[in-house]
Amino acid sequence: MSFLERAWHKQSAWLILLLPVSILFRFLAAIRRIASQPLTAKKHDVPVIIVGNISVGGTGKTPLIIYLSNFLQKQGMRPGIISRGYGGRATSYPVDIDESTAVSDCGDEPFLIAEKTSCPVVVDPDRNRALQHLLGNHQVDVVLSDDGLQHYKLRRDIEIAVVDGQRLFGNGFCLPAGPLREPVSRLKEVDHIVCNGAAVAEHNALHNSHMLSLKPRFLINLESGEKRPFAGAPFDMGNRIQAVTALGNPQRFYDLLESLPYGFDCHSFADHHAFLESDFHSKSIEVNQPIVMTEKDAVKCRSFAASNFWYLSVDVEVDEPFADTLLQQLEKINEERGA
Repeated sequence: MSFLERAWHKQSAWLILLLPVSILFRFLAAIRRIASQPLTAKKHDVPVIIVGNISVGGTGKTPLIIYLSNFLQKQGMRPGIISRGYGGRATSYPVDIDESTAVSDCGDEPFLIAEKTSCPVVVDPDRNRALQHLLGNHQVDVVLSDDGLQHYKLRRDIEIAVVDGQRLFGNGFCLPAGPLREPVSRLKEVDHIVCNGAAVAEHNALHNSHMLSLKPRFLINLESGEKRPFAGAPFDMGNRIQAVTALGNPQRFYDLLESLPYGFDCHSFADHHAFLESDFHSKSIEVNQPIVMTEKDAVKCRSFAASNFWYLSVDVEVDEPFADTLLQQLEKINEERGA
């Protein structure tokens, strides 16, 4: 977590000095929203669902997209996903993710989504171009956009905002005085609010929200694929877990490990950090102890993983009314379009 991020969530008093810039940012964001909206453009042939947030940093969009993709497939639908591919460094776009795509080209989150859902995933900083490529090259009947709540050039039918239940909205200010891309009032306009984890405090903006929770199930070895139940004591007693992560909110991962009967050391890297083997010989990581990371981080470490590299596999649970209501919305949209 950067110095500025720590200040946001500690609500440091000196941030008030940045308020004039935040007010300007909020004004420019509103102007950009009006200017970017495709007011005369026709809606797409298939429903487009935005899964985004109003704050910077990780909130839990990736597990929700994986959950929704798998849910919609079980209902007989054919979802496709588009993403800007944050952290990816492809030489050309769009990138149609397949088994030959490198994580470094498409980004860790789109790669994991493609692997966990078997859905077509297209990466492009230009989301409209990604959407056109997806619709032109794959048979899909619903599209999920990984982030893009503020990408107003992209027509959308349904908006889902994901909120981090631990950090909520920081000090409530927009960038740079706070972590918000848009004011909290923006949540009144979205179709659904999903709160990742129990909120640390009651907030009026969350009174109609749905709960998302991550349930740890297994520890899986990166080298061998061995699977051990998370519950109990999966490692020999006396081990000290080296918890390594590059998440926007690493504390959420560390909290999941608290139930294990071991001590553990926390090693946090910047969000979306592109791991190298040399990273595991620095930051005081004890290389002979079990190294445990998230599945999103693990996809970047497969090429050099040793026998003590493990990742935490989790199940995603969301309030049942949320998925059912979303399905009803999609059915209504398709009926109106004569699909």
